[in-house]
Amino acid sequence: MAQLKTNCLTWLGLVAAASIFWPMLLVNGFDKEMTVYVDAGKKECLYHTVKAGELIDFEYQVIDGGHGDLDISFALLDPIGLVIVSDYKKPENMHRHEVQKEGDYRFCFDNSFSMFNRKTVFFNLIVEREGDQHHGDEQWKEVDELTGLTPDEYYDMKVQDIMDFIGRIRMQLTKARQLQDLLRSHEARDRNLAEANFQKVNNWSLLQISAMIGVGLIQVFMLRSIFETHGRMHHFWRKLGI
Repeated sequence: MAQLKTNCLTWLGLVAAASIFWPMLLVNGFDKEMTVYVDAGKKECLYHTVKAGELIDFEYQVIDGGHGDLDISFALLDPIGLVIVSDYKKPENMHRHEVQKEGDYRFCFDNSFSMFNRKTVFFNLIVEREGDQHHGDEQWKEVDELTGLTPDEYYDMKVQDIMDFIGRIRMQLTKARQLQDLLRSHEARDRNLAEANFQKVNNWSLLQISAMIGVGLIQVFMLRSIFETHGRMHHFWRKLGI
């Protein structure tokens, strides 16, 4: 009974430790998703502070281009203003950069080449320290047996194992969420494109129907005026020799 109570207290302590260290794992990196509007002829920039040794993962996609093309120009600049990566009129792209200089990095979307169309851009920014995705894989790999460990050492090892396991789960959940966000952005882009095409078809159909009705009314009026001998148009046709 005493052994059972000790085991229960040990596992309760492990669960409590995991709940305490879980927020520490979540704040280990930075993950931000946002949708921005870039007006025609304008340039929008966002800033984020990054430390040396961290990795920047940046992905963007144009989900609405108004009545124009789904494209945007993008540039990533370091703290002193040097261009790290640059895209010109692309619908989507993904960039990964290892930071060498600590400071405020600039992420700019440029729509200055467009004269009338506002662009809607979805992007995902992830900043993490290199090796975080493999955090815990190398921990305790040399421990093949538990003989000779004190209860405190065994407890610390189990806490570390739980933290490593939670960290791996977090990374997998983050990847799954990124994939879902990417699919959602594709769906939004396709929906906006379909709605724009639907509106164009409706407008052209309305114009053609109006033109057909107008031409039909004019034809009826012209035919009636030819056979009416007392109308004004009849005298006009007589002058023309019709």
